[in-house]
Amino acid sequence: MSVDHNTGEITDEQPQAPVAAFLGSHLNGRTDEELSREFHQLLDAVRAHGKKGQMVITIVVDPPANGVESAPMPIGVESTVKAPKPTPVKSLYFLDDEGNPVREDPRQMQIDFRTAPTTDTFKDA
Repeated sequence: MSVDHNTGEITDEQPQAPVAAFLGSHLNGRTDEELSREFHQLLDAVRAHGKKGQMVITIVVDPPANGVESAPMPIGVESTVKAPKPTPVKSLYFLDDEGNPVREDPRQMQIDFRTAPTTDTFKDA
């Protein structure tokens, strides 16, 4: 039996344990520490890259061993973080006649440059 806090009525429903309390106590708090670390890494990445990210927490519950109702139920917690990454730097390329990427425009006429001779003497005008 429990008391409905909104109406004050006594009901036959069993009170349910909060999921947050379960996550906080799972594996003696190690799960909460790991999830918190991943969450803050996600926040840092979103702030640094200005893009959205995502964290998915999955609670996996296996049935009791051998179908025995009073046997313990294995419960695990998994998480997946999709943190934003920096946009890769791109460079511009042209395609040559064979379809290969090249840095120089193959349609552009090549100009041969030569180095002008150097001198230490100057003309007086």
